[in-house]
Amino acid sequence: MAEEHVPKAAVPTGPPDPPPAADAAIPAFITSLQADVPGAVSRISFYLGDWTVIVPVSHVLQAVTRLRDAPDAAFDLCSDVTATDWPPRAEGRFDVIYCLYSTRHRHRVRVKVIVAEDQPIPSVTGVWPAANWLEREVFDMFGIVFEGHPDLKRILLPDGWKGHPLRKDYGIIQQDQEWVQINLGIESGQ
Repeated sequence: MAEEHVPKAAVPTGPPDPPPAADAAIPAFITSLQADVPGAVSRISFYLGDWTVIVPVSHVLQAVTRLRDAPDAAFDLCSDVTATDWPPRAEGRFDVIYCLYSTRHRHRVRVKVIVAEDQPIPSVTGVWPAANWLEREVFDMFGIVFEGHPDLKRILLPDGWKGHPLRKDYGIIQQDQEWVQINLGIESGQ
């Protein structure tokens, strides 16, 4: 009997960055970032009223410092640091996303940095001290290393936990059963 070839479903490599809408003027804080820090913005997207700038790892600290300090930007609040995992993507497995807000101007922006699996990213705790715990959570859940972080260690999971549960290739059931057996001496019920 001949074996039938069934094509595999396309593996997602990450969503495409939506381009700015034709009627959406790029804000001054983005155009001045592009002018003041050459090479800091590799792409721009606009989606549902929010701007995202994609920044190379090599320009992260320059870009976010400029976004904090420039009068037209004044992003004084880093409200979140998170990540997404795109394992098959060739340009870098993870998106590290900084959600920034200006209390003075009442505007927001996302700064996205694409990093490879074992590529460290500079810590922004020197720019926004509150990013300390947010970066620790991203480290704990994804395994992304933030260079220069003052205390990069797990924040949600126990120190002995193996792996990083928000990676798409993580086997949570197996890890949970092993950890419960070793640390609690019981079967996990999973």
